[in-house]
Amino acid sequence: MLCGKRVILRAIEPPDLPNYVRWFADPEVLAYFGLYQPQNLAQEQTWYQRQNENSSSVNFAIDFEGRHVGGCGFANIDAKNQHAEVGLFIGEKALWDQGLGKDVLATLVNYGFDFLNLHRIYLRVFANNQRAVHAYEQIGFVHEGRFRETKWRHGRWLDLLYMMSYAPNGGPGGRSHGPDAPSAMSGRAPAAIIAGKTRRPRPAWDIAPASGWCGTGKPRPR
Repeated sequence: MLCGKRVILRAIEPPDLPNYVRWFADPEVLAYFGLYQPQNLAQEQTWYQRQNENSSSVNFAIDFEGRHVGGCGFANIDAKNQHAEVGLFIGEKALWDQGLGKDVLATLVNYGFDFLNLHRIYLRVFANNQRAVHAYEQIGFVHEGRFRETKWRHGRWLDLLYMMSYAPNGGPGGRSHGPDAPSAMSGRAPAAIIAGKTRRPRPAWDIAPASGWCGTGKPRPR
């Protein structure tokens, strides 16, 4: 399990699947999601088996206060080129706009850099989903591309943004854009030396510690 400041990211188990069926039957949850139609339990079970066998993805259930509230993870993991796509959603609408998504994303980004040895983490987001775009900017993701009128949703063509976070000292020109990175928004100073490592101070929001494994046992990505 991965511990954020408020959330726990753990392995997905079969009893979790009915929650995904319920969430993906809600048009509000699907409004800006990759899926565009509800999924039944058989489809979720098929997805569960496939993702367990897929070495290019790592998926987690999101727990908050002992309750399963959403899902997240990495897809399209490219070990040779050290990059992957990150995604997440909070399925329980009563918990929207409470900062859980930022906590989840910061925890995932640190895990991606510290355990998966990624150089670059990217995400895709609808340009009109400004709530999500702003949250990603707060985590340190920067804009790297815009695909115009690339997705048909809600009766119109929508633009898709590509946003990127680089490992510390790993971005273009040696820039760093991760959750430990200084940015124009955070106004942070250059790198500090912590426990013998060169690390960037945290941005002002400071929503999560560096990804740590909860409980006992060794890290075991799924």
